[in-house]
Amino acid sequence: MDAIWLTGAEWVAVLRVGLGLWWLESWRHKDRKGWFERGTGIAWAADVAAKHRWHAVRSGFDAVVAPRPRTMAYVVVYAELALGLGLVAGFLTPVALAGGLLLNLLYFVLMIHDWAEQGQNAMMALISLVALFGMSWQTWSLDSALGLF
Repeated sequence: MDAIWLTGAEWVAVLRVGLGLWWLESWRHKDRKGWFERGTGIAWAADVAAKHRWHAVRSGFDAVVAPRPRTMAYVVVYAELALGLGLVAGFLTPVALAGGLLLNLLYFVLMIHDWAEQGQNAMMALISLVALFGMSWQTWSLDSALGLF
């Protein structure tokens, strides 16, 4: 593969790091006090789920998230932080990419009516797939330095 400025593997690592920075920005701009103390994030998601056109989303949210809003707030917020750190550092990269892909797909389905959210989550999912199948942990990563994967 020919590439300009960097090798193909380095460009895939750039995608991985960029995706990690995207996750870190998602974590950074969250009002954590609102999410953890007032439950704003889960309450917003509950409102979206309650109006969702698909019964499976409504019932799934009611079964999994609604009974444990505080726990789920911590899961969402710290999952985004863990994904960001893992992808930027290239640590447990395949796990982070698969986890991020799953989270983006969940966000995509929940926000199926919101074009902006769909675009963001579709692009993040696409980058996750490219970085996963391009084995982006081979370059500029702790995984590579430690001989993982």
